[in-house]
Amino acid sequence: MSPVIKEHARARLVTDARDLPVVPVELRYDTATATAPDTIQVAFPGGAQWAVPRDLLERGLRAPVAHDSLRIWPCGRAQLVVERHTADGVEVVQFDCAPLIRFLRRTHSRAATEARPEAAPA
Repeated sequence: MSPVIKEHARARLVTDARDLPVVPVELRYDTATATAPDTIQVAFPGGAQWAVPRDLLERGLRAPVAHDSLRIWPCGRAQLVVERHTADGVEVVQFDCAPLIRFLRRTHSRAATEARPEAAPA
């Protein structure tokens, strides 16, 4: 079984525009990544990627949280805002919670499956 879990979602880029542009993103969780096994990769069109700690994303669904350059908070009942600070400025995106929750559940299911010891042959 592949250690990679992927889910396609949409993000709204928060800008000064009246209508927030929607872009497709890929959420990716790779259990084989030794450097950051509990990190979600968010891949944007054009190759940009954000690394977000899974637990930070989960806590951000319930209450405002911050870690390093990331700030995450719920926006109403159905959206989540992720703000990333870099030397170039601030990037802000808004996600619908449903695909994120579905994706996070899949990551936990995979982690639980991989943590179970193999049955010993009789």
